[in-house]
Amino acid sequence: MSVASDLSGYSDAMVVLAIAGVVVPLIRRLGVNPILGFIGLGAILGPHALGGLLREMPFLSWFVVVDVHRVEGIAELGIVFLLFLIGLELSFARLMTMRRLVFGFGSLQILLSLGLLAGLMRLGGIETTPAIILGACLALSSTAIVIELLSERGKMTTATGRVGFSVLLAQDIAVIPILLLIGLLASGGGGSLSASIGKALGQATAALVVIVVAGRFFIRPLFRVVASLKSADVFLATVLFVVVGSGFVAALFGMSMALGAFVGGLLLSETEYRKAVEALIEPFKGLLLGMFFFTVGMSIDLSSVVVAPMLLAFTVLSIIIAKTVVVMGLGRAFGISRGASLEAGLLLAPSGEFAFVGIGAATAAGLVDPALSRVALTSVALTMVALPLLAAIGHRISARLSRKLSAETPPEPPPEMKGHAIVIGHGRVGKVVTGMLERHGIPFLAVEGNAAEVARDRRNGRDVYFGDATNPVFLHACGLEQATAVIITTGARGTVDRVTEIVRGMREDLPVIARATDAAHARHLYKMGVTDAVPETIEASLHLSEATLVELGVPMGLVIASIHERRDEFRAELRESSGGRPMPGDRARNKQAAATTGRD
Repeated sequence: MSVASDLSGYSDAMVVLAIAGVVVPLIRRLGVNPILGFIGLGAILGPHALGGLLREMPFLSWFVVVDVHRVEGIAELGIVFLLFLIGLELSFARLMTMRRLVFGFGSLQILLSLGLLAGLMRLGGIETTPAIILGACLALSSTAIVIELLSERGKMTTATGRVGFSVLLAQDIAVIPILLLIGLLASGGGGSLSASIGKALGQATAALVVIVVAGRFFIRPLFRVVASLKSADVFLATVLFVVVGSGFVAALFGMSMALGAFVGGLLLSETEYRKAVEALIEPFKGLLLGMFFFTVGMSIDLSSVVVAPMLLAFTVLSIIIAKTVVVMGLGRAFGISRGASLEAGLLLAPSGEFAFVGIGAATAAGLVDPALSRVALTSVALTMVALPLLAAIGHRISARLSRKLSAETPPEPPPEMKGHAIVIGHGRVGKVVTGMLERHGIPFLAVEGNAAEVARDRRNGRDVYFGDATNPVFLHACGLEQATAVIITTGARGTVDRVTEIVRGMREDLPVIARATDAAHARHLYKMGVTDAVPETIEASLHLSEATLVELGVPMGLVIASIHERRDEFRAELRESSGGRPMPGDRARNKQAAATTGRD
């Protein structure tokens, strides 16, 4: 009997893991967004659908979630991690670059959408406080789904992508004051609103001061020590400690854990460990967010669709139309083309994941009636399900408008994009390489695996990031897909080989310039597919030859030309002996060297 009881306690976890590991990947292969898959499966397997049939069909206990509270705690961590990552991705410099769209367009979108939606609810007989809370929550859009749709369609650099990303960024920032507002109203008690606001603001300020001060003096030294241990397990434990610890401090002061995690991520965003933390958190974020969206789906009452279909249809259409009108109007006011404004409006029209967090918190605090909350949450879920369809409609209309109005309003050209070079290793060789890239105005991202070196370079004003370049997830976080070249300067042969293998596996077209220990290592690297291998022994001999020839009175121009020619001969020999083909640049360099020699 005890064995059966114990096994039944694991049934809910088995259902969630089966969905995350088996069902959702199959759904994704069919082209369905995994977030929508989690929401849909949660609605089907939750207490309002198949879960409500357990009394009549007990065998369903192994296929549905029996006790929602068993997974709610873990699902709430998904939001904590999401806000931590949002804070980690934000930075003052990034906000300043997009300040006009973020703080202008984005702030106006939130305020106008909130006012319009709250006004419609007041006309429908809903009281002021719940109308404002619902309006604020419904005004926000789905960051997770919209960003994925923009990335899949290659629209991040278009006018639609810039508007969408900027508004989402403003909404991510607005989540914090909205959660704070709900907390303020919930803690009001019987006193005046102003007194409650003052008290809650004091608590919030105290919590933020504690987190920021402790983070400034504690986080960077802590990660420096942990990184020096070169233990992935300890590094992961430290990251989890910062995420949960900052959230715990905020909760102690009566605020949400998500707010504390956001501040913790913001503190880490300016450190050299940001990329390594992103790579480490990514797998956990997907699973935890999946569980959150699954619990979101379980909160959807499908019976309300049958009982009050007209009310739900009116609510969904009101949300989509109101937010689309607001974004389109602002887009035209900010000089965005009609097509891009409409497409961005339809993308941002559905409400997002934070509506479930905010409305859930307000309902738990007694600020929103549970029946009203069910209608609102079901409407939010339906708008999110409709998002891919709305995106497709927006794309078609935008393309048609662009063709029709091309003479009147020519399409806005995409911004000039400059790729970056990734420099692996920032020791003596790496510093010379980054210095030359900097001198020629070439953007780069420098990576170093030695925590002490990174800390020293940071103190000297060098923008270097700590991380393990042999981790594919970390290289993805460094923007390998958008990079123009990878330069491997580290002297560790195993690291050079491993990084080369990973880069070539992820991108065959990317130029890879690698440091080699000797000629044999260079041949090995050419076999692995590097664009250019630079053997230390050969380079040292060439530099020694150059200095000797100059001292013996050979003209400098002739010396430089002959050194370049000999270097190209070495390169061609090494590549051919490794089985590789001569590169087109070799012949051009040889001709240029010969011409220089002839002139001298």
